[in-house]
Amino acid sequence: MKKIDIIISTVGQSRIETHGFTGSRCKDASRFLEAALGKVSSEKLTAEYHQSVQHQPNHLTQEN
Repeated sequence: MKKIDIIISTVGQSRIETHGFTGSRCKDASRFLEAALGKVSSEKLTAEYHQSVQHQPNHLTQEN
């Protein structure tokens, strides 16, 4: 399951975590959030990023 988490600290710092995306698809999926939240101060790529991309349709769901 593909999921994007937005974590906001008590001091107002935000962090975006993507789950279930392989390769650069995580960056494609979270780009609009990065733009909305402002300047990116650091980036940490996970093992999922370094996996090869399999051709699957993108499905994003929003959970409240």
